[in-house]
Amino acid sequence: STHSLLFASQQQTITTLTKMPSFSRIQWFAWFHLCGCVAHGFCPTSSTSSSLTKRTEQQRQLIGMVSINNEPGTTAPSSMASLESFDPELAKMIGLEDRRQREGLELIASENFCSAAVREVLGSCLTNKYSEGTVGKRYYGGNEYIDQIESLCQQRALALYSLDANEWGVNVQPYSGSPANFAAYTALLNPHDRIMGLDLPSGGHLTHGFQTAKKKVSATSVYFESMPYVVSSETGLIDYDDLERRAKMFLPKLIIAGGSAYPREWDYARMRQIADTVGAKLMVDMAHISGLVAGRVADSPFAYADVVTTTTHKSLRGPRSGMIFARKDLIEAIDAAVFPSLQGGPHNHQIGALAVALREASQPDFAVYAAAVVANAKALAAGLEKRGHVLATGGTDNHLLLWNVREMGLTGSKVEKVLELSSMTTNKNSIPGDTSALNPGGVRLGTPALTTRGLNEQDFDQVAEFLHRGSQLALQAQQIASLEVQQAEKQKVLLKDFVKVLETNEEIQQGIQTLREEVEAFALKFPMPGDR
Repeated sequence: STHSLLFASQQQTITTLTKMPSFSRIQWFAWFHLCGCVAHGFCPTSSTSSSLTKRTEQQRQLIGMVSINNEPGTTAPSSMASLESFDPELAKMIGLEDRRQREGLELIASENFCSAAVREVLGSCLTNKYSEGTVGKRYYGGNEYIDQIESLCQQRALALYSLDANEWGVNVQPYSGSPANFAAYTALLNPHDRIMGLDLPSGGHLTHGFQTAKKKVSATSVYFESMPYVVSSETGLIDYDDLERRAKMFLPKLIIAGGSAYPREWDYARMRQIADTVGAKLMVDMAHISGLVAGRVADSPFAYADVVTTTTHKSLRGPRSGMIFARKDLIEAIDAAVFPSLQGGPHNHQIGALAVALREASQPDFAVYAAAVVANAKALAAGLEKRGHVLATGGTDNHLLLWNVREMGLTGSKVEKVLELSSMTTNKNSIPGDTSALNPGGVRLGTPALTTRGLNEQDFDQVAEFLHRGSQLALQAQQIASLEVQQAEKQKVLLKDFVKVLETNEEIQQGIQTLREEVEAFALKFPMPGDR
């Protein structure tokens, strides 16, 4: 009978599903309810057999039934399938990225490896929930536990930086650092108010008002009037006297401290004094050093700033997210700028993951980690200098250093390319004296990620050796490209000319391959977070 056929079909599917350990009670209930609805909707007659088949197929489509491993007769809801079985194409790409991270040396100063616990929350049910608004003031129901999680995150953020909740507030909803910065500007400024931030070629960030003579590059420079301050072309250090002169002339409403490529400490007291002189607010973007501040190995800006912004995935070693700390008289405006002015519903999986990272950063071993980040950066700097390389500012006080490859007749783009082919990830970066941010003469290096993997000062001397060998291969390729350019009667070696040599010269290719194999063998000695 039709009922017998349906029962047999159900039994076959149940046999398959029982092999899937992630099949929950709710999903079992939904499945049996579905079977009951189908069974009770038909009479066991041959005239309804085709209708039964049609409706069964509709129900399968409704709950997303898919083939498991493309095997006939084995089906399960697509929401139940593993990534590897449902989308092997994407699973392969993710596997390759995992392999790249393990086999390579991650030297980008803004990157890190978060813990397994942080990643667990990022993939949790928190990603399902909408919660527009703030704690206790939501525009959606069902936020009892979301409120608890966000409140816990805020409490941990204030505690980590030893802030009094009667004097400071914190918003943990920004999606990342750039949105956090723009929310702060929205709260503190009116359109076309004046701001001053460190110039991008001097180590500043795009969101601090960067523009060129021909173009307003950042939205910050579009909506606000921007005048940058700069570092000394001789020392690479911020010229605070020049900053004060510019501020007195420009009269900004907001002065921004912090950058993305400044390897020295900031004089927050001097910047507070300059801001007070011209009646400006002081905002500190500590995105790069928030983990170092938490670990007490970098100066804290909180005694001097009105607002402090940060990302959470760099030296703080959390998820990709952002935070805005503000004095109590400003936090209401900050909250309103984040929502509803700029964002909609917060990403609760990020907030939950951030709460975990903040707890991790409050543990004693994080202070040890932060100190190691700085010690390793100094060791890397010493290793490069003893091999004849030049560093902007002559070294570092924090987690990053700027390698001047212009002194070798190279560009940051060319060195970055050779290093990437050799399984070392870096980024080209402007250095003091550069005339173009698009063709920089430096490479930025950072130690947070590899310190997370357990490298020590001696290991970073070996990293310096790998970097040195990579730069020598780049120099060799540049010389070959120069000869070819001269023969073609061109004026200079462009990046495409350089890349052509990397792709065609067998000696260069062999040198890169040898270096790559050594780098990968070295990298694989060190575990990733979550490895057992």
